[in-house]
Amino acid sequence: MCGIVGVVSNAPVNQLIYDALLLLQHRGQDAAGIVTQQQRKFFMHKARGMVRDVFRTRNMRSLPGNCGLGQVRYPTAGNAFSEEEAQPFYVNAPFGITLVHNGNLTNAKALKAELFSTDHRHINTDSDSEVLLNVLAHELDKATKGLPLKAEDVFAAVRNVHRRVRGSYAVVAMIAGYGMLAFRDPFGIRPLCLGRGPHTVVVASESVALEGTGFKLERNVVPGEAVFVDLQGTLKSEQCADAPTLKPCIFEFVYLARPDSSLDGISVYQARLNLGETLAQRVISTVPPNEIDVVIPIPESSRPSAMQLAQLLGLPYREGFVKNRYVGRTFIMPGQAVREKSVRQKLNVIVSEFKGRNVLLVDDSIVRGTTSREIVQMARDAGARKVYLASAAPPVRYPNVYGIDMPTASELVASNRSVEEIRAIIGCDALIYQDVEGMKKAVLKAATPGPDGKFSVLAGFDASCFDGQYVTGDITADDILRLSEGRVDGVEGADDNSRLALPNAEVA
Repeated sequence: MCGIVGVVSNAPVNQLIYDALLLLQHRGQDAAGIVTQQQRKFFMHKARGMVRDVFRTRNMRSLPGNCGLGQVRYPTAGNAFSEEEAQPFYVNAPFGITLVHNGNLTNAKALKAELFSTDHRHINTDSDSEVLLNVLAHELDKATKGLPLKAEDVFAAVRNVHRRVRGSYAVVAMIAGYGMLAFRDPFGIRPLCLGRGPHTVVVASESVALEGTGFKLERNVVPGEAVFVDLQGTLKSEQCADAPTLKPCIFEFVYLARPDSSLDGISVYQARLNLGETLAQRVISTVPPNEIDVVIPIPESSRPSAMQLAQLLGLPYREGFVKNRYVGRTFIMPGQAVREKSVRQKLNVIVSEFKGRNVLLVDDSIVRGTTSREIVQMARDAGARKVYLASAAPPVRYPNVYGIDMPTASELVASNRSVEEIRAIIGCDALIYQDVEGMKKAVLKAATPGPDGKFSVLAGFDASCFDGQYVTGDITADDILRLSEGRVDGVEGADDNSRLALPNAEVA
């Protein structure tokens, strides 16, 4: 999961991209990068860290131009601590192309070998995004045959990218001297939307990045579609996939996306309210409401679900945990050791809300169980008589291969375990999970008509981490093992062994 944005305007875009990345910071806190284009020259700055730390005034001044891209990075493959794997990526032929990517390619290893042996292209990192960039560059080279670039060449290249690439990918690229290209995988697993303002076109991972910067959401980029915006702001689009079907990642609605976003015509906030409604019925069947004194959310994504659940059960809703907003979200931190260390740094209890009470804690999901176990113990230490735990999502039983940091089954607390076994590990008095079909119906129920008055045509969801059904239809047990071996490095080395030194690696 990453956050990406691209802009074509008639005015400088560096501040606009920076502001959009701040609104997408929840999607990645490992690294950030911006590239802008002036005439035919690219200007880039990228480094590890949060947006506010990576970009200082001098960096912003060195990013001139009226079009550009940005990304906040959350690594799922390669090396989480490598500066050279921060995005955007750049390749100089043909034309000069920069690219940002949100997702995860499931056939990156095969593509990398193919690029070397057949396309004669060199990949310098372990990032699948660099692989994707080089596939796109090769296909653009083939489509143009040495002639000036036309929109139909761009669409032909994307058509061949879809035929070669597998997995999830929302992409924005800049082609030097020509314009901006955005496209989405044929299943629309990762989100991408489009907005406009006066003389400006913006594409971004979430609608909040558009609305928060003063632009109106026009529509979502549909699965398989390519959108090309030239430097004058003229937009052309074409469906480039053979059999596109909309099956977005349901975990976006459960946890990843901001609640004030709308993805593929579904309100994230309403989806989480709906999840609370269906979860309430599950709670009633497990723990009588009269045995619960208070409902307390585990900040922050679970709040809408917890509020709705409490209202339906007629129970008090209270805030029992205070979050330190200056500590990153533990789920998206590279490395389990870092994740475990940060739980108590991140949350502190309000003892009066727990002491002598039977509390129902509500979380958005339970992935590894590490945080849940620690939080349950914190509630007990604060004096809770009984601690019940409810998850707005079903048990996460299967690895995710489409860009979420949970690729190995051994790390999933629900893998090959019963609910009772999970409850014993976490240490709560009762454990209540959402069911898969209830989750899907709750999220689908949150669909609203788009700006054109029409509903998005959803064919379903990618819920593979819950039900084991991988929507691309090409994932085997061997693939999962191979992808697990290529996951992000969890330990930071003492030395930076980057093969190519970045000129802006240090941020003062």
